Amino acid sequence: MDDGASIETTPSAPLSQAELDKLTDQLVEKLKTVYDPEIPVDIYELGLVYKVDVSDDRDVLIDMTLTAPGCPVAGEMPGWVEDAVREIPEIRSCKVELVFDPPWDPSRMSDEAKLQLNMF
Repeated sequence: MDDGASIETTPSAPLSQAELDKLTDQLVEKLKTVYDPEIPVDIYELGLVYKVDVSDDRDVLIDMTLTAPGCPVAGEMPGWVEDAVREIPEIRSCKVELVFDPPWDPSRMSDEAKLQLNMF
């Protein structure tokens, strides 16, 4: 057999609902530690996080947007989010994709964010 042959990997067991629920709570907690520097509200409550996928291998893929495509921290914010999520010991990896479709608008904000910004 060739030493360069394929490396066998053991497929991961599917995450149980309890494990997924726990990871979801931890992910939300970590996402709430990242703030848009121009708005004193975290990215989760602002509605900037569009999708979070967690694989059975505990790899996380996040689709998020910015309040404006020309946001001055566009190059940095995905790294902030990745760093925050990687603090969860059970997470193997995290990748953040910036998306701009659909565009963000204030209707995506939670009631908590609107209250913080006096938008009621």
